[in-house]
Amino acid sequence: MIYTLTLNPAIDKEYTVTRLAFDEVMRASETRVDHGGKGFNVSRVLAALGTSSTAIGFIGGHNGVLLREGLEKVGIHTDFINVHGETRTNISIVESFGKHHLKLNEPGPIVSEDEIKALFFKISNLVKPGDYWVLSGSLPPGAPDDIYAKIIQVVQENGAIAILDSSGAPLRLGCLAKPYLVKPNANEASQLTGKPTDSLDDLNIIASEIHSMSVEVVVISAGKKGALLSDGNELWFGLAPTVKEHNPVGAGDAMVAGFVWQLAQGEQLSTALHWGLACGAAAASQSGTGMATREIINDLFSKTSVEFVKKA
Repeated sequence: MIYTLTLNPAIDKEYTVTRLAFDEVMRASETRVDHGGKGFNVSRVLAALGTSSTAIGFIGGHNGVLLREGLEKVGIHTDFINVHGETRTNISIVESFGKHHLKLNEPGPIVSEDEIKALFFKISNLVKPGDYWVLSGSLPPGAPDDIYAKIIQVVQENGAIAILDSSGAPLRLGCLAKPYLVKPNANEASQLTGKPTDSLDDLNIIASEIHSMSVEVVVISAGKKGALLSDGNELWFGLAPTVKEHNPVGAGDAMVAGFVWQLAQGEQLSTALHWGLACGAAAASQSGTGMATREIINDLFSKTSVEFVKKA
């Protein structure tokens, strides 16, 4: 079973404008609403790939109801903790013919100690050996920075496999809890290590430093520049084809989905990277935080390259 954990989900609203402008009224030519949150995005891509998952997290209020109903409508099983606050709304404004976008994220509802305890109780009851747990996204107010680290400990002490995709202190502390795999983007990896990400050698140095924090597999995504994969012994680099990008938000989540989909089937890491890049490119080609179809992903897979670089 694959579980995706989204502690701070959102209703994602996207507005399309002719051009971004400041200090004047912009009028949207199109609007779109999606069920957002990094873990939810992973579950949605897995559904497109024909693989089931269970979405877990905190939801609250009217937006929480919309999220639950929306995910279940597309066949995603949910098992949520209800909180007292209202699930947040995130706003994207994108240019219809331009290269720029704006993203505004609300902080989310404050979660209480009792609600956090309820989450850990649920995880402890669900986790089984061989399961994959994808822990991704920002934390809601009230959640401690080490919450992912503590969840990783619970998951892996019970024989399951933890994959972490976060940033800042939650990523740093999570790495120290020895997850199987982490997938920061280049900016997050640079912030974590204080090192540049200008070249493949730079990424390799960063991966080595993250390995030293007791992480077994490191994947660093660099958008259009590709992605690096290191297991501490071998180094791989992958590049997806150029697509007409509509909204890059969610591409990293789609990459994680392709990765965990292949790992859960027992495929090699390099194959998982290949599918992950194809899923990420497919997501970037969609409007809003929409997820591409299996047909689009398959087409991009055939145009994606993954090459062995060297022994570490």
